[in-house]
Amino acid sequence: MSNATTRPFAVVTGGSNGIGYQLAREFLENGYDVMIASEKQEHLADAARQLPSGLGRVETHAADLSREEGVASLAQAVSGRAVDVLCVNAGIGLGGPFVETDLQTELQMIDLNVRGAVQLTKLVLKDMVARDSGKILFTSSIASTMPDPFEAVYGATKVFLRWFGEALRNELKDTNVGVTVLLPGVTETDFFERADMLDTKAGASDSKDDAAVVAKAAFAALQSDKDKVTPTAKNKIIGVVADMLPDKVAAQIHRGMSKPGSAG
Repeated sequence: MSNATTRPFAVVTGGSNGIGYQLAREFLENGYDVMIASEKQEHLADAARQLPSGLGRVETHAADLSREEGVASLAQAVSGRAVDVLCVNAGIGLGGPFVETDLQTELQMIDLNVRGAVQLTKLVLKDMVARDSGKILFTSSIASTMPDPFEAVYGATKVFLRWFGEALRNELKDTNVGVTVLLPGVTETDFFERADMLDTKAGASDSKDDAAVVAKAAFAALQSDKDKVTPTAKNKIIGVVADMLPDKVAAQIHRGMSKPGSAG
């Protein structure tokens, strides 16, 4: 069966839950076919069943995107197809003092959040440039606006994604390929549980943003070709204040949110 339809095609990594799942929903509701990619097929199958039916086509691709061969398999799965939007959203975090956290987990984090993002972008972007059409969304974080004690490696990966995306946007300014960077704040997903941060003030917060609201803001920013988007007024204020404060002060504020046991 041919994969070709008349609808635009969006690929969302980390699409089985959280912001990625809501991005996939947003694309479907706006006339796209989508492919969601994540590591575990059972999670992808659950997500595909929960996504709206009767709209666009939903495809899944299971691959470990922290590994070179996993990224290559996803690129191969979309080879020969016009990817209209690539959402580089897959990522993991890890909280705790750097001297105590697990090195292998942190190296895997770098492989997924950074190396995998670079590899996938390289493979897909070349075709977008050749067609002179396409959009890329990088999910960074409001954490990229400040030093991130007790999330030192995670925060650094999000800084990389932010400036990688903004640099590519400048490189591509004379083309019809757009790049947008998403800077979400504390969002209601499984991130804090997986990052072992439920005992932090951020992880225990009862005022987390709705992932669906974040996804809607991201979709609107993509369509408007904005360079970056910070969903919700609260996070916009955080970003502005962080830019104004001395780095050591911003780091101290983040420390209060991310220090183990800070939930009280």
